[in-house]
Amino acid sequence: MRIGIDVGGTKTEIVLLSDSGDMIHRERQPTPDNYPDFLDSIQELINVTEVHYGQASNVGLCLPGAVSPDTGRMKNANTLYLNDQTVAEDLEQRLGKTVKLANDADSFTLSEATDGAAAGAKSCFGVIIGTGCGGGLVYNGQLIQGPNAIAGEWGHNVLPYYHESSDGPDQPCYCGRKNCIETFTSGTGMAKRFREAHGYSVQDIPEAKSVMERVENGDQQAVKHFSHYVDALARSLAGVINIFDPEVIVLGGGMSNIQPLYTELPNAVAKYVFSDRLNTRIVQAKHGDSSGVRGAAWL
Repeated sequence: MRIGIDVGGTKTEIVLLSDSGDMIHRERQPTPDNYPDFLDSIQELINVTEVHYGQASNVGLCLPGAVSPDTGRMKNANTLYLNDQTVAEDLEQRLGKTVKLANDADSFTLSEATDGAAAGAKSCFGVIIGTGCGGGLVYNGQLIQGPNAIAGEWGHNVLPYYHESSDGPDQPCYCGRKNCIETFTSGTGMAKRFREAHGYSVQDIPEAKSVMERVENGDQQAVKHFSHYVDALARSLAGVINIFDPEVIVLGGGMSNIQPLYTELPNAVAKYVFSDRLNTRIVQAKHGDSSGVRGAAWL
């Protein structure tokens, strides 16, 4: 049996998977607001699970951040109290077992490459496009984790071929740079740019779903905006394909539920790939919101 835990900003989820990938147990609880309570909650979740199902030799943990290869401490976590903490060490001391960590995008990708939409493929690029824009790489069933712990972080490259005349004004990013892919392809960025371009308020267009509702109703401003979104996403994915050349790209996050993407993206991406045709498959995640916690278990 494999234990996986996914720590989100508001909820923490634990699952127990069999070796064949069947979900034996699943439980959610609120994510604490401080580090000591966080450690207590993880220990309690595991203890309760093991009382009912037996001991596991190790635990996989999906976190909203990465472990610095230089310090062994968390970095880039949007659950701020996790930053600069030695999460794996602290939990291993409490639990007496190995704790393996990965960020949410890596866990998502590992899940989909193991028994999800990219099962059986040699190489996979997993994409989470929702509030932000994360990514992970799997090759031969193994996560690629580089010396900077940022493999697959495509969202903080500059949007390829950016030009103000076609892409609109500069988009500042929380990372301190501007015109990052994330500011154009995340759901948050897509909705923000539509509001700014056409003078809407947050109340009018709270999220990308609101733009897509206008697309479905034939609103020409929204149709044009979505067409640009597809092109921006295509440019961004083409850059990954030119470097990594994955067999499959799996889309997850809220934007992955936009079904027209799967008919429009392949042709759009093909225009920017350095090849006579595009053989990479672009598919929707099989396990949806459960991919992160399932990937943690597969760690």
